[in-house]
Order: sequence, then C-alpha cells, then structure tokens
Amino acid sequence: MPVHTSQGSQGNHGRGVGLGLALVSAVAFGGSGVAAKPLIEAGLDPLHVVWLRVAGAALVMLPLAVRHRALVKRRPALLAGFGLLGVAGVQAFYFAAISRIPVGVALLVEYLAPALVLGWVRFVQRRPVSRGAALGVVLAVGGLACVVEVWSGLSFDVVGLLLALGAACCQVGYFVLSDQGSDAGDEAPDPLGVIAYGLLVGTLVLTAVARPWTMDWSVLGGSADMNGTSVLASLLLGWIVLIATVVAYVTGVLSVRRLSPQVAGVVACLEAVIATVLAWVLLGEHLSAPQVVGGAVVLLGAFIAQSSAPSKPSLEQDASGPNDAERELAAHGTAV
Repeated sequence: MPVHTSQGSQGNHGRGVGLGLALVSAVAFGGSGVAAKPLIEAGLDPLHVVWLRVAGAALVMLPLAVRHRALVKRRPALLAGFGLLGVAGVQAFYFAAISRIPVGVALLVEYLAPALVLGWVRFVQRRPVSRGAALGVVLAVGGLACVVEVWSGLSFDVVGLLLALGAACCQVGYFVLSDQGSDAGDEAPDPLGVIAYGLLVGTLVLTAVARPWTMDWSVLGGSADMNGTSVLASLLLGWIVLIATVVAYVTGVLSVRRLSPQVAGVVACLEAVIATVLAWVLLGEHLSAPQVVGGAVVLLGAFIAQSSAPSKPSLEQDASGPNDAERELAAHGTAV
C-alpha cells in the first residue's frame, strides 16, 4: 500500500490536520483489542470476531472497491497478498493472542514487526540498514524480553506469545507488500483502493477459515462484560467495524499524505501506549513494573528504528532500494 508524500514544504495548517488524523488513527487502532476481548469472553470465537470486523468494514468500503475496480486487473497479486497477510493474517493472529494474553502485551509483541522488517531487509534482501535502525532492533528485542518476563522461565502463556509473534510476522508481509510498486510514481495503486480490496480478499479468506455460519449469533443480541460493566455487544461490534477498522485505516492513510513518513511513524507508536492504557482502565489488565519498563523500551526501539529512516532516497539508489523499504517502514504503524 504505497503512500506518496509531497516533498515540498507544507503549511502549518496541513501539518496540524495531519497530526490530528494520525492521532485519531492511533486511538482507533489502539481500541480494537479492548472492544474485541469482551466479545470473545462472551462466547464468540476470535476468528468469528475477526470475520465480523473485516466483513463489516469491507461492506462499508465497497463503494471504493467499485470505484477502483481496475486494480483487480492491474495488481491482483498485491491485492491478494495484502488481504491475506495485511488484513486476515494480522488481525486473526492478534485477536487469537488477546484471547490468551493481555491486550497490551500482545500489541507490544506485535511491535517486533519493525525489527523483523529490518531483519528481512538486511539478511534476506542483503541490503544495508543504518546503525540507528539496528540499535532500535536491539532495544525492541530487549524490551520484549522484559514484557514477557523471560526470567520467570517462560511461565507466560507460550501459545498466546506465539500467536502474537504470528501477528508480527504477518505484519512483516504487510510492510514488504507495501514496498511493492513504490517505484511506479503516478501509476502506483491508490491506497484506499488497496485497503478496500484487501478487506474484500480478507473477508473471502476468513469466511473459508472461520465458517461464520457456525457462529453463535445470539451473542451479538446480548451484552458483554467489560471489567464488571455490561456493554451491548452490538455497540462493541460497531466500534470495531466503523472506528477500529474503517476510520483507523482511512485516517492513517490521509495522515501519511500530510506528514513526513518519520512523523507519521512516531505518532503511530502511540497505538501501543493507547491500547495498553485502555486495557488497563477498561479491562483491568494491569502490567507489572518490569513489563511497563519493557514496553517503554520496545516503543523506544521502534521510535529509533523509524526515525533513523531517511526521508529521501539517495540518488545512487534505485526506487526499490533500502531507503524505500525503511521509508515504508516508517510510514506505517500496526494494522490491528
């Protein structure tokens, strides 16, 4: 999902609007797990919640898919990969993870994705990365060790941790696919069209996997418990579909168009903080002091890795060079 930002100077108003949109996107994405977990605990399978989220958002975005229907012929592989990894894979693994481990921990583990992307660039594509980015990777991994409290002999839910790591791996696929076509200039696929078709592809994939006809639909007509407070399941679902998916994706894309990739990436780091705080307040998921410190280190590592990415590729590199990969990494936050 390449997003191109103007290289010219932007006015204060444009930057202010961009920062506001980026903050809205971070809040919207950060609230997905908090709204989904009560539905899972009320009796819905995590895959069913993911299917409801993706299918509902795909229905809302359907007009955009019709508008950009030429993408089906122009970029079929990109749309299929984005829908499979960037939509279905990330969200299915993440929602499955939060059914077993705290929301904040799952999202912090998923923030290993920037480190994994840089690993892909360095060891698979054999392209250099900056020292600052490498330092960010080291900090992120060290912080993760504190989040999962490895000194306790991995008493942490190992399955939940592996599911969160699965979400991080799918997020790597999302970033790698985002780099595809970034050298196409004006011929690059419209990001809103890619999002719309990614949601449609994700819905098809999840329909085959989740089998929604086996869902206990009666749960949606009742209430779910949110740390002792009864909340209508339909309201939680509406938040997940409209706010945590449609609004989150659209505002995220529009914010990147108004900000430099570095600024957008830094604001995206707030997603993990927002998710952890919301889970703490609304779900009563308290983290220990070492986990809080480790989470801060993970975010610091992500910040350093993203802010180390150059804003403009050097003339000696082609459009698909390492700077492009790092710029795409900085331009996107997590997509949960």
